[in-house]
Amino acid sequence: MRVNSAVALLLGMVLIATGLGLGVFLTAGELPALPAAAGLLDRDDELKPGDYFTVVDEARRAIDELGRALTPGDELITADGKHYRIEKVSGKVAQARLLGIDRDVLAWEEYFDRAAVPVGIFGGRRAVGVYHTHSDESYVPTDGAAAIPYRGGILKVGGYLSGKLRRNGVGVLHDTTPHDPHDAYAYIRSRKTAVRLLRANPIALFDVHRDGVPDPDFYRKQVAGTTVGQVRLVVGRQNPRMSANLDFAKRLMTYANRVHPGLVKGIFLGNGSYNQDLMPTALLLECGTHTITRPEAERGVQLLADAVPVVLGITGPRPDLPESARPVTNKTSPGAWRAFAWVLVATVIGVGAYLLIGAGSWETARERLRSFWRREANVLRDRDRQGDDKA
Repeated sequence: MRVNSAVALLLGMVLIATGLGLGVFLTAGELPALPAAAGLLDRDDELKPGDYFTVVDEARRAIDELGRALTPGDELITADGKHYRIEKVSGKVAQARLLGIDRDVLAWEEYFDRAAVPVGIFGGRRAVGVYHTHSDESYVPTDGAAAIPYRGGILKVGGYLSGKLRRNGVGVLHDTTPHDPHDAYAYIRSRKTAVRLLRANPIALFDVHRDGVPDPDFYRKQVAGTTVGQVRLVVGRQNPRMSANLDFAKRLMTYANRVHPGLVKGIFLGNGSYNQDLMPTALLLECGTHTITRPEAERGVQLLADAVPVVLGITGPRPDLPESARPVTNKTSPGAWRAFAWVLVATVIGVGAYLLIGAGSWETARERLRSFWRREANVLRDRDRQGDDKA
C-alpha cells in the first residue's frame, strides 16, 4: 500500500505540474519575462548634432533623416506602415529597399478602427521607468546649446513625460542620474541605472533622447492644435528581446497616431541593443531634434503619454480623448481563462488519481472521501461549540 500511495502522489504531482506548464504556455506574452542575465554592450551610433544620414529609396527619393550612424541591415517602419531595410551606405546616404507594408501595423490600425481596447502587454498597476542615457542632450533655441553636460534639457523633457503619465494614472520612476560623457560607454553606464529601475518591477522602460537632424521643420508637426516635436521610437535589433520590443513599438505608434495623428514619426531598428535586452517593453524615445524648442518636445511627449497607459493595459483611455479614440471596456483575456481551466482540470485529475491508486478501487476512494468530509465537518462543529461555550 505504501508503494501505491507513493506512485499516486508522484502521478498527481506530474499532472499538476503539467497543468501549470500548460497555463504558463497559454499565457505566454501576458506574463512578464525575467530580465536577461547578461546584456549586450552598444557602440555609440549617435552623431554630433548637425551631422546626419539621409535615407533614400530605390528611386533615390529621400524618405528619412537620422542623426545616427546607419549600417546595412538597419530598418525603418514609417508612420503609414511602409517597411524599409537599408541595403547600402555610401558616405552619408543610406539606400533602402521597400519590403512592403508591415502587416502588424495594418492589423493594429484595423483593430483600433473598430474601437477595441488595445491588448495590454501585462496590465496591472506597475510603474513605468524613465531614464536618460545621454543626459547632456539639449535644445539650442531654449537651452542655449545642443549639449549641457550632466543637466541637459532632455531631463526636463523626461520630467514632462513623467508628469503627464502620473496625471493619466500611471506610476512613474524617473531617474535623472547623469551618464556623461556622451561617448561609447554611455550605454554601459546607463545600464546600471536601468537595472536599478528593474528592481521596482516596472511595466516598461523608456530611455528618453532627442535626435540631431539640423532642420527643425523635419520634426515639427501640428498635432492636437499645437506645434509639437514628433517622437521617433527606436528598437535595438541586436538583442534577444527585439521581437517583443518591436511589437510594443508598433502598438504604441499605431495607437498614439490614432489618438493624435502625426505624433509618432516612425520606428527605427538600429544595430545595437540599447539595453533593451533587459525587458520586452523597453524603448528608446527620440523627442524632436536639437534645433526645435524644448517646449515643443515637451508637448510632444505629453501627447505620447496619452497612449502609453492604454497600450500597456494599466488604465483605460482618458475621458477627454476624442470619442473615436475611446475603446470599449477591457475584458479578461481568453488566454488567462484557458490557463486557469487547464490548471483546475490537471489538479482535479491529479487528486483523483492519488485517491484511486491509493485506495485500490472507486468504491474505497469514495468512502475515504466521505470519511474525510465527515471528519472535517465534526471538527468545525466542535470548534463552533467551543466558541459558544466561551461566549
